[in-house]
Amino acid sequence: MRLQTLLEARWIFVLLVLLAIASSFATLWLSLFFLLLIFCTLAFFRDPDRPAPTDPNLIVAAADGTITDVIELDENEVLKAKMRRVGIFLSIFDVHTNRAPIDGRIIYRQHREGLYVDARRPDCSEKNESMTWVIQNPRVTIVVRQLTGAIARRIVAWAKIGDELKKGDRFGMIRFGSRTELYLPLNAELLVKAGDHVLGGSTVIARLPKAVGEAVSFTYNQ
Repeated sequence: MRLQTLLEARWIFVLLVLLAIASSFATLWLSLFFLLLIFCTLAFFRDPDRPAPTDPNLIVAAADGTITDVIELDENEVLKAKMRRVGIFLSIFDVHTNRAPIDGRIIYRQHREGLYVDARRPDCSEKNESMTWVIQNPRVTIVVRQLTGAIARRIVAWAKIGDELKKGDRFGMIRFGSRTELYLPLNAELLVKAGDHVLGGSTVIARLPKAVGEAVSFTYNQ
């Protein structure tokens, strides 16, 4: 278990332990129920290490989950360009740590207040609370968006603007079921489809062409 991830659940563990102790004076079965919840919480906040492919042409998933949609649309918040969006739905059974899809520097991070509609709904991207990240290297610029869901109510950001990330590095997490979106350049070859299950930091979702022009450039000044 990774300490930084487990610390996000510290108050949940404290509450469940206290309830387990208190209920043991009333009935053993109730105490066992709270012990089961403690193990379930440990399972939810698991954060395994995973090897990321070193090939700079390969883009990996930013989250565990199921690919729900792949569409072309205008990314209007940051890059103002047509891109391919890959939506990943994270159920309560998936690892909820978010990982860098490429080597690169974080050049943008912006939180947006919003609603908490079901993360499987197609309109959640515009309505729900979110955190948008832009990661850039000399070859490509990728937007990653963390979205809350009906159960997920907290987006956690561990990284900050200016941080240099290696592919697969953890930059944050979303607590409980939610959605993560990646906005990829149109010249990237997509290697996944709707319905596929992916692992953050490990599953290759797209490949950049061997010879590319300049990456979409974006500079953000606070």
